Amino acid sequence: MKRGILASLAFAALAFGTLAQAEQVGPGVLRTPDSRFEDLEDWPYAPNYRQVGGIRLHYVDAGPPDGETLLLIHGEPTWSYLFRKMIPTFTQAGYRVIAPDLVGFGRSDKFTDEDAYSYPMQVEHMLELVRTLDLNNVTFFGQDWGGLIGLRVVAAAPDRFARVVVSNTGLPAADGLQGFLAYPLFKLTVWWEGALTLEELQADLTFPRWVAYSYHVEDLPIGRIMSFLGGSEGVQAAYEAPFPDQRYKAAAQIMPYLVPSQLRENEAAWSVFENWSKPFLVAFTDSDPITRGGEQAFLDRVPGAKNVQIRGAGHFVQEDAGPALAKLMMDFMEGRDLPAAINADGSIPGD
Repeated sequence: MKRGILASLAFAALAFGTLAQAEQVGPGVLRTPDSRFEDLEDWPYAPNYRQVGGIRLHYVDAGPPDGETLLLIHGEPTWSYLFRKMIPTFTQAGYRVIAPDLVGFGRSDKFTDEDAYSYPMQVEHMLELVRTLDLNNVTFFGQDWGGLIGLRVVAAAPDRFARVVVSNTGLPAADGLQGFLAYPLFKLTVWWEGALTLEELQADLTFPRWVAYSYHVEDLPIGRIMSFLGGSEGVQAAYEAPFPDQRYKAAAQIMPYLVPSQLRENEAAWSVFENWSKPFLVAFTDSDPITRGGEQAFLDRVPGAKNVQIRGAGHFVQEDAGPALAKLMMDFMEGRDLPAAINADGSIPGD
């Protein structure tokens, strides 16, 4: 890929001191310097690390060690910082929160080659982290790529999980001929969309156009993207912190392109959820142009799934309605009756 060539040239230039110093920890693996994460707004959490294969994974571990555990997995191009509005609600109530950074994001190590990233690679790393930490009786929450990856982790180790909560995500699946052809056709759609400017994307934000933009743009402007997808101007620096320059962004740029790359494998994972007998909450927002309507697959295929709509929130529900979502999740975990909908501020529509 063109960006792979650019990354190689960047490393060559680095040898001559023409680029900012990078922390290379292995062949084709970068580690964001710790200094990038100093003094971030509303982020008091000390880092925790586990080595999984050749990658050092970062995760937040907050709350009492013996508390009931929540596993929160972020999407892209974010990192565990996305949960900063939710973690205090959980920990103050006595829950333990584990919030990892996916490979290529946050404080986790980053491959420089886009071809090193794959959907199953991310699943394998998160699954191994769950096993290494020996997490049990877990409530899983996933949004965006966090759902695609985390649901596969749950399907691979269902006995470790007590409940599932999903928001603005999916588990795209197909079998038979469609399972073989859908991804090549999707790639053709991305090619047909071609390169877009950020202004063009903002004017008509759809999932295929988001994939085309992130795939073709030379240097993904992550802070600006987060500012119009839910993050305030004040936290742009925190979302840019993991990525000192373009060499660190291979995951952020390629992951959208990989969303439909495991259709047959996901169909197999659905067999776990079609026989799910534990609590399952679907909490999509009403204002997400990327996953609009995606809740129906969960409601159709997961027995007894509960549905609560979050109104007045966009794609990154954690930014738009973090405290309200955390409170809703605790009500769900503790077996309370749930309303059909809540507002982003936690109030009940019509009250």
